[in-house]
Amino acid sequence: MREIALIDYRAGNLTSVRKGFAAIGECLFTPDSPGDLARAAAIVVPGVGHFNATAVLDETWRTAINERVRNGSPLLGICLGLQWLFEGSDEAPDLPGLSVLPGRCFKLPPPVKVPHVGWNSLEIGQPAPLVDGVANGTQVYFTHSYAAPITGDTVAGTTHGARFAAAVQRGRVCGVQFHPEKSGTAGLQILRNFVALI
Repeated sequence: MREIALIDYRAGNLTSVRKGFAAIGECLFTPDSPGDLARAAAIVVPGVGHFNATAVLDETWRTAINERVRNGSPLLGICLGLQWLFEGSDEAPDLPGLSVLPGRCFKLPPPVKVPHVGWNSLEIGQPAPLVDGVANGTQVYFTHSYAAPITGDTVAGTTHGARFAAAVQRGRVCGVQFHPEKSGTAGLQILRNFVALI
């Protein structure tokens, strides 16, 4: 039976993520230490809140996650977890991200209200396994103040004050700024697409 690791760095609602995966027939385990990732078929990094929270994922965690990625295990970042996949964020300028994707995250500009909480439409930019079966214009649920830049890895964008990456994919490294576990059938389709990468 395959095992999907759900990283707990005390910055996310793990229960809702577990429920989302359970809805598509998948069980998650929470690793107690980086060594537990050796048995992970895939890794999910969730999170909400301040980028500083990712400091808990120290060098031992980063090394273990990168090793699994190099060995072909899919990696999914959700919300703050997506931002952590990049080089860093203006929210905590001295704290590095995982740096598996290029670019820095930025604060959504005025005059829009932050945090951005609510439903926005996906602008599918290029075909990719992560967004397979998700229609252009599909509404998904966001809650965040910082966002990832549009890069060559962006497979869907959206706009709230500025255009930013709503979903990214580079090989088996994936991320979504929205919460798929709170985004109805489209969100569950995204989770299925991620699991299909295993």
